[in-house]
Amino acid sequence: MLKKIAYSFLFLFLCAQSAFAASAVNPVELTWMSIANWYIKIGDTKIMMDAYITRVPGPPFFYAPKNLPEDPYAFTTKSYGVDTASIKKVKDAVLGKGALDYMMVGHSHFDHSWDAPMWSKLTGAKMIGGVSTCLQAEAQGVKTSQCQSVSGGEKIALNDNTDVYVVRFNHSGNNKNPIQHFARELYQPPTPDAKGQYRAGVGEDYPNGGGNRAYLFVVNTDKGKVSFFINSSASAYDLDKDIIVDGVNYGSPIEDLKMAMKAAGLDKVDVWIGAGGKPVAELVVPVLHPKVYIPHHWDGLFNSFWKGIPYPYKDNDLADYLKREAIELIPQKQYFDSYSLSATGTHLTANHSVKAKLGFHDEQKFSATMLNSIKHMASTTAGDDCGETVIRPSILSIILALNLFIK
Repeated sequence: MLKKIAYSFLFLFLCAQSAFAASAVNPVELTWMSIANWYIKIGDTKIMMDAYITRVPGPPFFYAPKNLPEDPYAFTTKSYGVDTASIKKVKDAVLGKGALDYMMVGHSHFDHSWDAPMWSKLTGAKMIGGVSTCLQAEAQGVKTSQCQSVSGGEKIALNDNTDVYVVRFNHSGNNKNPIQHFARELYQPPTPDAKGQYRAGVGEDYPNGGGNRAYLFVVNTDKGKVSFFINSSASAYDLDKDIIVDGVNYGSPIEDLKMAMKAAGLDKVDVWIGAGGKPVAELVVPVLHPKVYIPHHWDGLFNSFWKGIPYPYKDNDLADYLKREAIELIPQKQYFDSYSLSATGTHLTANHSVKAKLGFHDEQKFSATMLNSIKHMASTTAGDDCGETVIRPSILSIILALNLFIK
């Protein structure tokens, strides 16, 4: 009898261990793919964020209206298409024959949502984004049931171990570039031209979509809970002011972030993947209290994807602030650098196999002239995530124009 009881307990113990092993999550993998593009792997769940691989041309393809010279991405000279071949190449290198579960989008500007519908169509991934993002997807043949529209305040279970809290955030810029900065929505799917192409301007088919959608992830791993927050854009100009769209008040981004942290039961996060520089950090850090800061959206909008990082990351003001706050700064050295996030910390890895498939060096190589020039610069991050402050030529743009970058 005792032997039977012992075997029964052993059987239950082994079943419990097996169930735990099946649901346990290994370290979260966060892979940067340029701009605000991320591949996130949480256990068996695979997520893309933005995944903008196509490169829509820069000015003069984009131009500002005469009365708003600091709104340089308002309009375009013609429509443009999606680089499906490049998307497929990245998909094959990153996912192989595996599936993609979610295609999440920060906001509806071209450098965030342009390729998202194609990713969804190629992989069957469910899209998550604002109403404008879903309308853009609908126009490109994604079923309405395949795109979940979020406004902020939602809690979404991505798998048994992962919840994501949607935070209504703002966009970079200020009242000098109102078409780009202030919250604007689409009200119907945009209409393509005869070639099936769209107008990429922020005053055309790609407004910001009523402001940015930021995401707070909470993951139960086999070694404990980890959390990270991603905002693909932000501006200190009105981060603490209410976002009002069509008469609906969505509250201020900072207050919305506080509510998300409270709902998640957090008083700090392991990682903040952010944009906006020191001015934004001074407002967000007192809410997030992150252990690690990972920058993104600092590498420009129009540089060739296939040449890799166009210049090294540098932001002295932000770095000094983070140091004073005892927050570790871990910038990227190349596209497809990967971060391993676990309860024991965050570590940068080279992700060699994926880079090799795509023709990237593990670490980007730069000319001595570029490196020497950057020594005399305080920042290479273009002021904020969309470069509104760098309309005029800078030392960095001159260096790039002279093609002193080497592969």
